[in-house]
Amino acid sequence: MVMGELTQETEVLVIGSGPGGYAAAFRAADLGLDVTMVDMQERPGGECLFRGCIPSKTLLYLSELMHDAERAEPMGLTFERPKIDLNMIRNWKQQVIDSMAMGLMTLSDKRGVQRIKGRAVFEGSDCVRLQGSEVRRIKFSHAILATGSRPLALPDVTFQEKGRVMDSAGALEFPDIPGTLLILGGGYIALELGSVYASLGSRVTLAVRSERLIRGADPDLAAPLVRRVEKIFDRFHYDTEIKALAEDVSGVTVKFDGKTENWEQTFDRVLIAIGRIPNSGDMGLEATKVQTDERGFVVIDDQQRTSDDRIFAIGDVVGGPMLAHKAFREGKVAAEVIAGEPSAFDARAIPAVIFTDPQVAWCGLTEEQARKEKRPVKVERYPWKFSSRATTMGVPEGLTKMIFDPGTGRILGMGITGRHTEGLISEGALAIEMGALAQDMAFTIHPHPTLSETLGEVADIFLGEATHILPKQKKKGPVG
Repeated sequence: MVMGELTQETEVLVIGSGPGGYAAAFRAADLGLDVTMVDMQERPGGECLFRGCIPSKTLLYLSELMHDAERAEPMGLTFERPKIDLNMIRNWKQQVIDSMAMGLMTLSDKRGVQRIKGRAVFEGSDCVRLQGSEVRRIKFSHAILATGSRPLALPDVTFQEKGRVMDSAGALEFPDIPGTLLILGGGYIALELGSVYASLGSRVTLAVRSERLIRGADPDLAAPLVRRVEKIFDRFHYDTEIKALAEDVSGVTVKFDGKTENWEQTFDRVLIAIGRIPNSGDMGLEATKVQTDERGFVVIDDQQRTSDDRIFAIGDVVGGPMLAHKAFREGKVAAEVIAGEPSAFDARAIPAVIFTDPQVAWCGLTEEQARKEKRPVKVERYPWKFSSRATTMGVPEGLTKMIFDPGTGRILGMGITGRHTEGLISEGALAIEMGALAQDMAFTIHPHPTLSETLGEVADIFLGEATHILPKQKKKGPVG
């Protein structure tokens, strides 16, 4: 150790202050542990708050408002064409971020969590060196890796701060509303940001390496959203890859390889949304016993322990669904295990939501997964064209489906497409976690008219007791 270096000690060192990191820090502090949280940003919140979940949902809400205004016209309510003030939109987005960041700072202060700005590099299994901080070293009893992930770029492509080729963070900065925008990718980031830019006036082209969009969701759930984006996007290129990409002051020239007639096109901007990679490199993990897999994800057990007894890992850096709510739970598990609590990550259902219009949400076993695993299941669907509430809202294109165990009626999976599925899917997650049966869902009285009652309707269909559609088989009632 160099003389004069400031070294601190802590019971729990959390590296990263995103959803998983601050959840872990807060839970550990609540359990009476001394906690220090290190991040390269001064304010907690991480990628989700500053460059991901929150700014994207803020903009998607504005996009939804514009879509609702269009939808109201055939109902007899006509609005003027929206006037878009890009500066005010940016300011509103920043207000939302600042408000939430301030709340997290207050919560960490009141819990006694020490926050240090800097970059942590392991010197061993009990110590890190900090770069860019007055505190040079931190010794710890336990550490929790919560370093997250970053966007995956194409080979030989780098994301410049003011360049025309953007990652999701650059797109959320809203440098302008490009006349033409190419989006590479067919997942939730591509569709969410594409929907925002299309609603604001950009002509959006989507290029996907596969033959379909939203590969994680069953095709019947994705279908209503695909039909929607086919209306608002300009072009689609399936089974297509990028051979070359050249940026200059006037635009980005792209050469395609795949099912497209125009193999070379020029766009004002390009958004690359083809995936994310873990932030596990250049951290000095080789100085510890922590192991990573071939893709760079940290290897853990069900208690978030790495192969180093002192070090835990959570969130995107360990792989699996890269979702903030998964990281929340993992962070709490790590903190509880460190504190000696009997805790483990054993979730049966991790909900996924695409916040487009319509929204797509699913959790638990999917139909495609069941077929791949050759599991016997019973699948039932309730189209929203039969839903009273969906009809009143003018959104009959929705769908609610459930995956049942055919013998017991246990609910194994659920998927919903339509409005407000972000909230509806939670009932499905709870049902799966509790091992609920079709009878439990059917016998739960859902208010009418609501979208939530479509869940009860699907269970009724499974039981042969459907009310608002004809049952598949008529049951004989008592005679006399």
